[in-house]
Amino acid sequence: MRNGIHPEYNSDAVVKCACGNTFTTGSTHKELKVEICSKCHPFYTGKQKAAAQGGRVEKFMTKFNIKSE
Repeated sequence: MRNGIHPEYNSDAVVKCACGNTFTTGSTHKELKVEICSKCHPFYTGKQKAAAQGGRVEKFMTKFNIKSE
């Protein structure tokens, strides 16, 4: 590594989420502000809608009341 060109690495950088959750991680910044984290993301909280709601064809069929054979 060349001297003088790399940023200083902070192993105790604080990450602050919009929901109020904070945790530490490693970064070149001392403080990071994020909008969403694992405490408030729908995938991790279990509030995510099921991915198997039907495909494009099924949505088209129900939208135009077409009965499948």
